[in-house]
Amino acid sequence: MITPLTEASQVLPQAKHHRAIAAICLGNALEFYDFLVYSMLATLMARLFFPFGDHSMIPLMLSLAVFGTGFVMRPLGGLVIGLYADRVGRKAALRLTLWLMATGSLLFTVAPTYAQAGLFGPAMIIVARLIQGFAVGGQIGSSTTLLMEYADKHSRGYYCSWQTFSQSLGIVFGGVLVMSLSNLLSAEAMDSWGWRLVFAIGILAIPVSEYIRHRLPEPPAQRHLERQGDTAASSLKRLARHPRQLAAGVLLVIGATVPIYTIQFYLANHAISVLQMPLGIATWAAIFACLPPLLLSSHAGRLSDRIGRRKSIFWPLPILLVAIYPAFLLINLHPHIGVLLLIVTLLSIPLTYTIVPNMALLPELFPVQIRASGMSICYCIGVALFGGFTQLFATGLVSLTGSPNAPAWYMFGAIVLSLWGLKLAPETAGRDLD
Repeated sequence: MITPLTEASQVLPQAKHHRAIAAICLGNALEFYDFLVYSMLATLMARLFFPFGDHSMIPLMLSLAVFGTGFVMRPLGGLVIGLYADRVGRKAALRLTLWLMATGSLLFTVAPTYAQAGLFGPAMIIVARLIQGFAVGGQIGSSTTLLMEYADKHSRGYYCSWQTFSQSLGIVFGGVLVMSLSNLLSAEAMDSWGWRLVFAIGILAIPVSEYIRHRLPEPPAQRHLERQGDTAASSLKRLARHPRQLAAGVLLVIGATVPIYTIQFYLANHAISVLQMPLGIATWAAIFACLPPLLLSSHAGRLSDRIGRRKSIFWPLPILLVAIYPAFLLINLHPHIGVLLLIVTLLSIPLTYTIVPNMALLPELFPVQIRASGMSICYCIGVALFGGFTQLFATGLVSLTGSPNAPAWYMFGAIVLSLWGLKLAPETAGRDLD
């Protein structure tokens, strides 16, 4: 039986706070950069690796399908690496995910194109995406739990807010880099070696992982847990005894990730495919959508520490519910780049105030023995089944209904589900955890 840890034993020495946050944020940013930068190069990758098919959309569809394979692996990575984090340590699990992500980036960097090696090239990037999906599935639970366990009970929301900040930082860095290289290099140079440079930067995850291994202390909660000697089987049995928390976690993730993929990704693709805006607008929209999380995440985390997770998650949801349909109406009536960028930026403000307390609440739902695995499973199932397929479902709704505003209803339904999850979840802010 694990005894509760005292408040004093859980607090990381003040001198090491900034070092821990900075190292974990850098690792998170690199992982999400690695995972999402492919989507910014999807058209180029389609041309280089899938130059076959009579229809012009087939190469792009195949390229986007490869991007989607990463989401398929996320639940498995969340379970396996989450259990590893609960048994061996948060730092060890985070280091593993960084090495796996860097391995995927290395495979992308050296993969031969279809013209150079036939089907071997596409097969190689599919393997790389599977590895990256597996890695990022375990990264969320390991890194967020590590941040949370470095904090005291009055600052867990603030510490976990750096997860959201670092994800946005990775996306912005990827977007700026891709745009810069596209503008500085000729089309021939970008097709020849520029895209390889984009993926090669992801290999920097390796030195970051080694810094985390050697310089950051294991959180006190994990040091206490190491004495228990739990096995994977016993952890799975514990998880099965928390169906309410698992259900609440999955529903909360659905309500956070569907809006993320609608606002930060689908709206831009909608503008390109339906409204015939230029292709580069997708990168600009992703960058603008990430500005509110970069600027407001820490405030959102502190607010949730002060007023509680449930209130913090609840108050922005009606804003998103009321605003999403008019947002689609506006962009469809006024298909202008400035309108699109304004919409994604404004919608990302209440979205930030929903995501951050969600990120803190998820690991708080579970006792320390299954904290990383519980959060990982909830997050990865919610993303894999609903969030990751947002763009597919949204496109299908437009096709089925003939209405360009129909995707708003998918996001509406996801938010309603998250309200159900919020009802199942207890208030955890400021409370001692097991």
